[in-house]
Amino acid sequence: MRCVFTYALAALASTTALASPVLAGNHGGSGSGSGHDGHEAHTVAASSDPALQIVLEHPRRHADRARDAYRNPAATLEFFQVQPGLTVVEYMPGAGWYTRILAPLLAGNGRYIALNSDVTRAPDGLKAYFGNTAATFPAKAAEWTGLPANSIAAYNTDTLPAELNGTVDRVLLVRALHNMWRNDMMHRELAAIRALLKEDGYVGVVQHRAKEDAPASYTDGHKGYMRESDVVALLEAHGFMAVGWSDINANPKDGADHDIGVWALPPALRKGDEGREAYKAIGESDRMTILFRKRP
Repeated sequence: MRCVFTYALAALASTTALASPVLAGNHGGSGSGSGHDGHEAHTVAASSDPALQIVLEHPRRHADRARDAYRNPAATLEFFQVQPGLTVVEYMPGAGWYTRILAPLLAGNGRYIALNSDVTRAPDGLKAYFGNTAATFPAKAAEWTGLPANSIAAYNTDTLPAELNGTVDRVLLVRALHNMWRNDMMHRELAAIRALLKEDGYVGVVQHRAKEDAPASYTDGHKGYMRESDVVALLEAHGFMAVGWSDINANPKDGADHDIGVWALPPALRKGDEGREAYKAIGESDRMTILFRKRP
């Protein structure tokens, strides 16, 4: 039986209060990279943030709301303790599903920063997809959110200004770690992310979750899935400490054993008509949700 470490989330009045979140229960064992099996279960006492609720209900999210049942944005952001007033980096924002939440939430009170990978040593496909983020992303984000393009900060990790180091409260790695892993970028990307964070900064991870006994050929990122124990070990090896787990984004219907990996499932459905209804019945992937703190 998987057990869940969670936060007793309260209505937090200031960034100072966010600096030292209180765990609801012992999280021993994470240092071994063994995950959190075998510990006492706890529940999240989630309190809705009115500002976040307004953003989630905005008409611009009409199409996005079909994914809310699987991605649980309100509960996920509350678990990561994201709220106005913070500086938040969204890593690999892609087509902007979370951008349309985060950028408006932080506009005028806080700061949203989009960050893509260093593509100088990446495959050509990645260079085309992620390259020149500073020049291309703000206009996209402005179209998605209605915010001025010049209010959207965007970078690749190789173009980050030094003055940003030590200024970020949260970095969100939502379904992104497998891309770092399969493209041999993890060390330099996590090093850049760690440098960005304040000393009391946190990384929120949502990642497609493989079974713990899945073979290495399935968990090296090329199928989209990673073992939870590997994620914890990799982040801890790069200067972070796992401090909270939640099953907010778990999906027990997902066997995490698809021949083409996570892309068999919605929203990609890359197998076309083959097994389409069965994949739709599963829904989006089973996902781990883990909070890491930058450690000295």
